[in-house]
Formats: sequence, C-alpha cells, structure tokens
Amino acid sequence: MKSTGKLAIAIGALFVCSACASSKEHLLKMDESQVELRSMQTRAFDTTKKESMLRTVISTLQDLGYIVNEANEVIGTVSARTTDIKYELFSKKKLPLLITVTVRPKGETQLLVRANAQFDEKAVRNPLVYQNFFNVLEKSIFLTAHEAD
Repeated sequence: MKSTGKLAIAIGALFVCSACASSKEHLLKMDESQVELRSMQTRAFDTTKKESMLRTVISTLQDLGYIVNEANEVIGTVSARTTDIKYELFSKKKLPLLITVTVRPKGETQLLVRANAQFDEKAVRNPLVYQNFFNVLEKSIFLTAHEAD
C-alpha cells in the first residue's frame, strides 16, 4: 500500500509539473502575440494636444463609417461601432465591428494612440484594419494642421 501511494503521488507530481511547463509555454506565447497585436494597434504622434487628437480621432472614425457611441476627454477614449455590415475580411456574419481608441501622453512631446478593434467579441488581428485607421488618421492630422477641409 505504501509503495502504491508513493507511486500515485510521484505520478501526480509529474502531471502537475508537466502542466506547469505547458501553461508557462502557453503564457509566453500569449505574451508574444499580445505584444505583436499591441504594436499593430499603437502609433506615436508628435503632438501634445490631446483634445485636438480626440476630435481628429472622432472625425476619422466617422469618415470610415463608424458611429461614435461614447467619447471621454478626461480618460482619453472614443468608442465606436459600424452598423451591421458584413465584413468579408472576417466572417460571413453580419455583426458590427467595434473599436475603442485611447489617446494618452507619451513623454513630454508625444501622444500615443491605440486602436482596439473587436469583431464577434474577439480582438481583430488583421493588420489591415489598423493600418487603414492610422493612414486615414495621419491624413486627417495633416489636413487639420494645415487647416484644410
């Protein structure tokens, strides 16, 4: 009985150790994918005018066909959604694409803008969505800086 109990404990310990190792590897892979996603979602801009940047973000989202749900200047966020349009890039489902854009200071001379898009309650990992948003945002910033509409 004693040797059977010790054997069961040893086997159990092996399972626990192997589970820890695999979950550690899983966590490391998750960290890498999160960093990759964050790098697609974030851009730094050489300005400190947070209010102006938030207004430009709102205009950009509207230009891209989003409906702004909420904007909060104090915390620097804008949340928006598309109407129920089918997005061929993601799915055949007719679901809204949700996006939250956060604007926050980076140092003394820059603002960080992070766009977090979701489709079907999952983070959008397609870089084209973020590239499109930031390309239009950069053009809007340029036009705003040169007072052209």
